[in-house]
Amino acid sequence: MQMELNTFVKAGHQIGMAHLGGSLTMMDDTLAQRPVAGERLPFSVRIVRSEEDLEKAVLIRHAAYGRHIPEVAALLEKAEASDSEPGSVVLLAESKLDGSPLGTMRIQTNRYRKLTLEQSLELPSWLQGKSQAEATRLGVASNRMGRLVKTALFKAYYQYCLLEEIEWMVITARSPLDRGYEALLFQDVLPEGGFTPMRHVGNIPHRVMALCVERVEPDWSQAGHPLYGFFFHTNHTDIDLGETDHPAFADKYYPSLASARKN
Repeated sequence: MQMELNTFVKAGHQIGMAHLGGSLTMMDDTLAQRPVAGERLPFSVRIVRSEEDLEKAVLIRHAAYGRHIPEVAALLEKAEASDSEPGSVVLLAESKLDGSPLGTMRIQTNRYRKLTLEQSLELPSWLQGKSQAEATRLGVASNRMGRLVKTALFKAYYQYCLLEEIEWMVITARSPLDRGYEALLFQDVLPEGGFTPMRHVGNIPHRVMALCVERVEPDWSQAGHPLYGFFFHTNHTDIDLGETDHPAFADKYYPSLASARKN
């Protein structure tokens, strides 16, 4: 999943850090010297906080599922109870040009109840007792901006997990979409791998995969992942999870910018 992105560089440099075991640890000097780029997107990504926002998310969700899984789309014409349950948030990507919805994703944590996918299988012992966040109801517009919107939503998902101190990101994916998550270094949850019918997606077989939040930065760095710069050396102010104005957020993700603010 590669993209060409136009960026401008802000003053200052990011000090490379990895979130390991609940603490921030310094990385090698070469990584630490890479600049932080500030990039504006042609859309915003934020958490749904109103009925109007939720209606937009439902609209793009229904349209996306209608293109690929019509039998499930028929059940998604209205908001679901899970959209407003404790421990769940809905993300909305919205065009800056005309305010139209471009993408959505629901994130459900296991803080208050089991994940939706656990209706269909029992998680293995290495995930039991761990904090998890499942990304569901992902849908993006069919236009040429769809891939960038999907990538920005995934970055928001990752940042949300960091803010909420989630240990594992968990997803289900049908073929061939599972290959995209393989490319993001997700691993199979079940020892035998394969696909499991998912009750919340019309019993269509899905592959269940997980990604350790604290390993994303170091593993992507080591692998030279093509999205590493987009995630870790680009400051997207258009991705707003409601905490980005808080000093703790800047200190955690863009320490050089925080240092400049203090000076």
